[in-house]
Amino acid sequence: MGQLDLAIDGADQISADGWLIKGGGGAHTREKIVAASAQRFVVIADSSKLVDTLHPPVPLELLAFGIDATLRHLSPTTLRDVPPSPDGGLIADYHGDVGDPEQLARWLADTPGVLGHGLFNPQMVSDVLIGVGGTVQRSTRR
Repeated sequence: MGQLDLAIDGADQISADGWLIKGGGGAHTREKIVAASAQRFVVIADSSKLVDTLHPPVPLELLAFGIDATLRHLSPTTLRDVPPSPDGGLIADYHGDVGDPEQLARWLADTPGVLGHGLFNPQMVSDVLIGVGGTVQRSTRR
């Protein structure tokens, strides 16, 4: 994929400090690749997606090989009863404490068998547009 001028997507949760959880639909790995390829990544959501702090579940895409060992390491994590991702990964949800999202994102990314996770760093996001009633609130991140 080449560089994109603009990518637009939604989010499952948007924290006060700008972290996102995406991937309720299981395509977060591809969504993250698209967002990282864009000069501007704009998130559009309604006000129900705003949270003070992120909370579980955090979507994961996992490699099928060694899944039992991966799930043990990531406990508490459950596999979803859904088809594999478009790239063949198993979709799961991490139900542990999110706490420091940066630290959790690093731990998940460093775990063998994790292909991707649904934590999106605020530095990836250019703008957040939130629908509140009949108005739109804009927050510029970078």
